[in-house]
Amino acid sequence: MARGCPGLRSAPAMGEIVNVLERPSSRPGIVRFETNRVLSGTGHDRYTADHPVEGNRPVDELARRLFARGGIHAIHINSSVVTVDLAKGYGPEGLADIIRGLYTFYDDVPVAVPAASDATEADVEASDEAAAEQAREQVPEGHAESADEPVITEEPA
Repeated sequence: MARGCPGLRSAPAMGEIVNVLERPSSRPGIVRFETNRVLSGTGHDRYTADHPVEGNRPVDELARRLFARGGIHAIHINSSVVTVDLAKGYGPEGLADIIRGLYTFYDDVPVAVPAASDATEADVEASDEAAAEQAREQVPEGHAESADEPVITEEPA
């Protein structure tokens, strides 16, 4: 449960976490991240801070997220390797988390959950009956509406 918010809990993160290893570079200001996911296929994708990121591919979205963090001069993505050219005076803190969360959706979203004491047995039964009625309305004509009713089919001549 979320602290200070009765009736709310955090939904588990949905999507796939990308495993990320941060690797140092021999050049100062350059940091390389190796992932367990191929991000760009076999192509090379280059982005610079002075040009807007266009496109809707995952690598484009990753570049937008990394630039939004700030402190980045350029990004190069090839296959499963993300190379970041940091702006002078900036470090790589938080970049691995941004990459790790590329395919994670609904991360830590509060979800309203009624307390068990708030729902009466009549509420639960009414909700169940409404759901059953809705399901019956969606059954095509000639099909069984429940497991108790057999499906009547014509026998071949």
